[in-house]
Amino acid sequence: MTSETPDHILIEDAKTGSREAVAALYHRYLAKITRYVGYRVSDDAAIEDIIAQIFLAMIEQLPRYRFTGAPFEAWLYQIAKGHVADYYRRKKPVEELPDTLHSSETPLDIRVQDRESFDELRSALAQLTDEQQTIIILRFVELKSHEEVAEILGKSTGAIMTAQHRALKQLAALLGTEKDSRHYLRGEK
Repeated sequence: MTSETPDHILIEDAKTGSREAVAALYHRYLAKITRYVGYRVSDDAAIEDIIAQIFLAMIEQLPRYRFTGAPFEAWLYQIAKGHVADYYRRKKPVEELPDTLHSSETPLDIRVQDRESFDELRSALAQLTDEQQTIIILRFVELKSHEEVAEILGKSTGAIMTAQHRALKQLAALLGTEKDSRHYLRGEK
């Protein structure tokens, strides 16, 4: 198995019990799924647990996986979306702050400021609908095209573009910097 092996071959091999194929699928999608969950959940320990649950569910559900025309990645995002929703259904009302900040060469005040900015963005994202959150994360974190997001979510490209526009407008209002935030989120300066 190489990094060039197409998903459909890995999936068929994984269905027959190939550990290498399962590992290849895991490694291929781990970073994307982790980023998706990381933007939706703030507790690092919970993120690790959710990621483990997602990939365990992938392994358990692979025998029943059927190609429908949508990419395998879309199926994984649906599993991830369900596990994030389950996390919030079970979550305690009060969220604890992390005991430590990640260590690095960056000065503490800059790390704290970056963490606060990230937490502010995550908090604003949490106020959007589930679909809006998914669209924003797939478009601006995963850098997916409108067409790819439409395929993943099973919607038309036009519907994704409209939902993205509304989500960005709402997110900008929540962040309190409507004009600046929209340009930032579009990747413009």
